Amino acid sequence: MDRHDQARQLQTSSFPPEIIAYAVWLYFRFPLSLRLVEEMLLECGILVSYETVRRWAIKFGPAYASRLRRKRPSRRDVWHLDEVVVTISGQGHWLWRAVDQDGYVLDEIVQTRRDTKAAKRLLRRLLKKQGSPPRQMIADKLGSYAAAHRHIMPTVEHRSHKGLNNRAENSHVPLRRRERIMQGFRSPGGLQRFAAIFSAVRNLFVPPLSRRSALAMHLHRLTAMAEWKGVARTTA
Repeated sequence: MDRHDQARQLQTSSFPPEIIAYAVWLYFRFPLSLRLVEEMLLECGILVSYETVRRWAIKFGPAYASRLRRKRPSRRDVWHLDEVVVTISGQGHWLWRAVDQDGYVLDEIVQTRRDTKAAKRLLRRLLKKQGSPPRQMIADKLGSYAAAHRHIMPTVEHRSHKGLNNRAENSHVPLRRRERIMQGFRSPGGLQRFAAIFSAVRNLFVPPLSRRSALAMHLHRLTAMAEWKGVARTTA
């Protein structure tokens, strides 16, 4: 281990897990740049560089996300599927995403193609991750979804209508906002890693669409924060 690695390790180990978790939470939960997170930490009396925040996000973010409680799948679920183009180093990549009827992100995958093969890959991943097919699948009129549906889960009802798929299309908005703040992503792998952590944190803190009263949202976020702190204590 060279002196730079030792310095980085010392800088990380010199901070309590609560501070590391707080910095990572700020970065993934809110539309903040690394420098803005650095500034917010400074206002709290925590002196840390934006590069350290970036390293914390890379090192601890995946572990936090993997420990978060996931919503239990149900055969009554409705899968809303959509894809959005993300330009990386001048080349277009497609982020394929699936959300359920509550807006909960089920999975997302970065692919270079927008065809039946890519749609099949998304459906296979979803079935493996969820463990059971949904009650219904909703997508826009892209023919790749219909072809993939016929091969992967033909017994599931498939509705193809752009007007019915606002839930999936709206799910792209938070990530698009972050993309602008971050001035784009540097690699497909970086986009995949960021999206996985970002969506896991968002799933935890954003209440289901059916529970959007002021009191329900307040209680949901209190519960979410308690779970986040519990995850951070066992990871950092």
